[in-house]
Amino acid sequence: MRLEFLLAVILALNVVFAVTIVFFERRNPTATTAWLVVLFLLPPVGFALYLFFGQNYTRQRMFVVKEHEDRRLLQEIFERQHRSLAARHHPFTTPAAEEFRDTIFLLLQNNQAYLTEGNCVDVYTRGEALFDELFAAIRMARHHIHLEYFAISNDDLGRAVIRALAERARHGIEVRLLFDAMGSRAGGGSRAAFSELEEAGGKIGVFFPSFYRVNYRNHRKIAIIDGEMGFIGGFNIGDYYIGEGPLGNWRDTAVRITGDAVKQLQIRFFLDWNYTTDEHLSIEAPYFPDGGDPGTTPIQIVSGGPDTRWNPIKEGYLKLINSARESIYIQTPYFIPDDSVADALRIAALSGVDVRIMIPCKPDHPFVYWATLSFIGDMLDAGVRAYTYNDGFLHAKTIVVDRKAGSVGSANWDVRSFRLNFEANAFLYDAAVGAEFVRAFEEDLAVSTEITLEDYQARPIGIRVKESISRLFSPLG
Repeated sequence: MRLEFLLAVILALNVVFAVTIVFFERRNPTATTAWLVVLFLLPPVGFALYLFFGQNYTRQRMFVVKEHEDRRLLQEIFERQHRSLAARHHPFTTPAAEEFRDTIFLLLQNNQAYLTEGNCVDVYTRGEALFDELFAAIRMARHHIHLEYFAISNDDLGRAVIRALAERARHGIEVRLLFDAMGSRAGGGSRAAFSELEEAGGKIGVFFPSFYRVNYRNHRKIAIIDGEMGFIGGFNIGDYYIGEGPLGNWRDTAVRITGDAVKQLQIRFFLDWNYTTDEHLSIEAPYFPDGGDPGTTPIQIVSGGPDTRWNPIKEGYLKLINSARESIYIQTPYFIPDDSVADALRIAALSGVDVRIMIPCKPDHPFVYWATLSFIGDMLDAGVRAYTYNDGFLHAKTIVVDRKAGSVGSANWDVRSFRLNFEANAFLYDAAVGAEFVRAFEEDLAVSTEITLEDYQARPIGIRVKESISRLFSPLG
């Protein structure tokens, strides 16, 4: 009798959730159908899955204030900048920026992503080199250090970063560290792991400390030193990211930026820090220094998340794809595109553009891996070329178009990054930087295997079943 009563309660909850999904949440039809299938075909677990992965209705209440506050502060900052760059016909300083003018204007209008033209960029594809530079920058800091990461692990590298930050805090440097509650918990971290930094005078911010919710995580990975140097990319902080985890060698991409784009990274940090903590940083000179040695790379810092009206990073990807005339190279650990992205890539390939996508050969999340393989299979008969990276795990999130423009950051090519997580990417318009992205991609081809249409169609029945099940549930969230 108790079991029957419990099942009746669960069924009633599933009906309530189904009504909420259909009538109150603004989901796309594919996601709605997937959730209804889960709720009614798997009633014992459907409601639990919905509690962990669903409830988009609640995001309206959680993040509407953040969206309004972010827009207010961004507008205030935007009005202080040189408004000439907001003009649709402003003459840009590089041929690549001029060629991708429509993309720049889209992201400005869509995300208030102000274009900065005086930047120097260094590209890193290995964690050892990147963290050497980050440690050096921390040691040289004179005023402040701001770090924002999805995951900071309580392991050798994570503890070394905390020690380095604590040392600078003891010398009077302002240190602020913002991390996602779930991401760092998954990496073995907890608030106690950062006690040395707090005791030294550093400040800690824990983003969205709701451990039971998988959605709405802060997936960004950025660092700002003295408002003069910034880092953005796919690397979190932990031993995994220098190849010392069970997945072995770790292939990722990040960039170090000096120049005006660092101010945009600083603004991104301010917005997230102010939302997370009781401290409200203001736009002051020490955090936004003038001068420096400007470079020539135009950059936009673009943010996406549950607090944005549209999907700025995804739409930036789409605009780059639609602008391509020669080539599109994509690297991503997870490829679960929605129809708009899949159609854009297919149309580009059918139009004669050389479209190539590289994914890992091994999964860190098996469900996502098999769904990725399924969507890759859809691309092959349109002429898209796909590869599996065999030398460890590929975690880079990059696109480069016509060897001239591209993006790098935290956003994967999946529905979670496009709709559910807080992400940040740098969009760059520079043939020299584009050539570095292409060179890295081509070097990776030497340790990759092409997925041909013939090989894909000959895959075993067991893999087909895994793909079908994983694909069915891929729209959930």
